[in-house]
Amino acid sequence: MKRSINHIAPISGHTQPFAVLGHPIGHTLSPAMHNANFRALGMDALYLAYDIEPARLMQALPAMADLGFRGVNLTVPLKEVAFRGLHQLDESARRLGAVNTVEFTRTGLKGHNTDGKGFLLAIREAFGRNVSGLSVFVLGSGGAGRAVALTCAAAGARGVTVGDVDIARARRVAREIRRTSRTAVVAVPATVAAWTEASRQADLVVQATPIGMKKGDRSLLPPRAFRKGQMAFDLIYMYPETPFMKAARRGGARTANGLGMLLHQGAWAFTIWTGKKAAVATMRKALETAVYAKTKAQR
Repeated sequence: MKRSINHIAPISGHTQPFAVLGHPIGHTLSPAMHNANFRALGMDALYLAYDIEPARLMQALPAMADLGFRGVNLTVPLKEVAFRGLHQLDESARRLGAVNTVEFTRTGLKGHNTDGKGFLLAIREAFGRNVSGLSVFVLGSGGAGRAVALTCAAAGARGVTVGDVDIARARRVAREIRRTSRTAVVAVPATVAAWTEASRQADLVVQATPIGMKKGDRSLLPPRAFRKGQMAFDLIYMYPETPFMKAARRGGARTANGLGMLLHQGAWAFTIWTGKKAAVATMRKALETAVYAKTKAQR
């Protein structure tokens, strides 16, 4: 008998546990897509979410390994903590200076970062092209923005401009890019005027700040910061259209939210843990359903 992807398998003594850790963690949609993937593939597995304070992460991860967890994802603010605390790091984690995926191996815990791969696949999927040769403006240079800026530089972007309310942080990211690539990079002053000019000059504009996650947030960039022919990508994924996307659309740009990045980084994490190919279409449908339900509940 063929198992329906909507069938919820009972938890057994053989159920393989996976999880996402963060602080806070209530906003995550990762359980929705991973559990849908497990059902589609007929796996006796369960994906959970736990709120773990940064100071306790490096105690929690070995304990989870002892409890039989097969794999763990990490979100803010735990990615840099794991990077500093894990001894085994994949090249992806070393390059981005952060860990979002932990693999439990026979030789111990190994940190990976699937965010860069997820971002590049999402851009290709949303806009039909790679970042190679593009000029990119990244607004926000925290963990997510830094990862995007470094990824774009490594993928052959023609130039990367970084903006942040904390200009010192933006400059640190710019210096890091200069050390690791030949991509032209500049950090712009922390003013809306400077951000607007940098945005209009870019082929791809990436919104990597938390602004837009709360109801009532306004876009940091006005419609005049955009133009026809541009691509505008918001890393925020819990709304079909964010304030940033609305402003970009009014300015003539094509837009996409961060759902594709969440999807593809999660699918690659699953492959790292299991060696299997994820049911990406099923994961996408689960995410879209979860976003629709969350949006409807907030109306």
